[in-house]
Amino acid sequence: MTSGSAARPAARERAARRAAALARAVEDGLLGPRSPVVGLLDVDGVLAAVDALNEAFQGPAPVRHAFAAKACGLVPVLRLLAEAGMSCEVASPGELEQALAAGFTYDRLVFDSPAKTVEELEFALAHGIAINLDNFQELARVDRLLAGRPAAGPIGLRVNPQVGAGAIGAMSTATATSKFGVALRDPGAVDAVIDAFVRRPWLDRLHAHVGSQGCPLPLMAQGIRVAYELAERINDRLGHARITGIDIGGGLPVNFDSDDDRPTYADYVAELRAAVPGLFDGRYTLITEFGRSLLAKSGTVATVVEYTKTAGGRPIAVTHAGAQAATRTVFMPDAWPLRIEVLDAGGRPKQGPTEIVDIAGPCCFAGDLTATGRELPVIEPGDVVALHDTGAYYFSSHFSYNSLPRPAVHGYRTGADGRVRFALVRQAQTVREVVEESGLAQAGALVALRAD
Repeated sequence: MTSGSAARPAARERAARRAAALARAVEDGLLGPRSPVVGLLDVDGVLAAVDALNEAFQGPAPVRHAFAAKACGLVPVLRLLAEAGMSCEVASPGELEQALAAGFTYDRLVFDSPAKTVEELEFALAHGIAINLDNFQELARVDRLLAGRPAAGPIGLRVNPQVGAGAIGAMSTATATSKFGVALRDPGAVDAVIDAFVRRPWLDRLHAHVGSQGCPLPLMAQGIRVAYELAERINDRLGHARITGIDIGGGLPVNFDSDDDRPTYADYVAELRAAVPGLFDGRYTLITEFGRSLLAKSGTVATVVEYTKTAGGRPIAVTHAGAQAATRTVFMPDAWPLRIEVLDAGGRPKQGPTEIVDIAGPCCFAGDLTATGRELPVIEPGDVVALHDTGAYYFSSHFSYNSLPRPAVHGYRTGADGRVRFALVRQAQTVREVVEESGLAQAGALVALRAD
């Protein structure tokens, strides 16, 4: 899969910036023998995605766009998004602390997790952080923690509309047996949700999320419609607008076949307006939680080819980017295929004869392949392989197989003169740091225990 010649202007510009950044990364030594794998993030591409998101949702309804921190939990990336006006959705204590370190204030946070502890709930309630509760036991826990006090921030209940799965079951959160939220089609569930709102004046939001990659827009809109209709029913029952916000989650799929953004945020909003027109009339504040779609297209993982070989007549290029950096692609290649580009040792797109080749990573298991049976220019040791569309999850969800260190990540911008400027986002992890992380300070603990 390579970039299509019919790519839209914005996609062509992004591809041009990426090409310039790859060449400059090699020239500057950010990618080379001493740093054989690196992550590169296009800052202008990220900001353009934020602009497109804001533009698509313009209208009477107030909207709060919260970036899903799980997609790239790197503080400089979160700071960039905070400065661009985003809020932040967090789903763990680590993501919460990353968001705070990046400069998000408490009122710009949304805390989601199906397993919040008492301590985590106490912190969120004390600081007015918006919370989406997952189940009736968690509702009861918050009852005890509030002890009759009003909530300092918005509190919502996540519901599962049970509208079905998309193409990737693991990414579909509105299935009949999903672990998330209150399953609305289960016997008595809707009445129980309505009763929960009747008895709790502090409950003022509904949250629904159908899934992400692999979920078609009509399915996503169908799930949001279920949540909207439930909000309408609850408000009618109470005789006033108790529910003032609907969190519609994120999940816009990413096109991994070309440089184009497809579908777009505008496509999704058009689908929502057709399926749930009342959602946009201004009576509800909308909260979104997009992640992958904001960053994926702006990221590239680039790696040096260390060796080339053949096995059974199949050429294989051995690189330094495998399961540790592209975990989902390696373990679920059909669901998460990546576009592969081959560059020469100078970082320039390689031309000439092609061959069918596998692209292998450095991990010690046979399935560590980022691409299988791809037609690509003939690859030689010292060439560069670029894995496109890896700005979300690939930089911050490192898999520590074989104790491989996390690579450096650099952001970049390309000036009008074509010159690329880099900014370090995360330093490369050293081997010493890997050893320290593996318990070096406690090296003698088990021997001492045995001696005792």
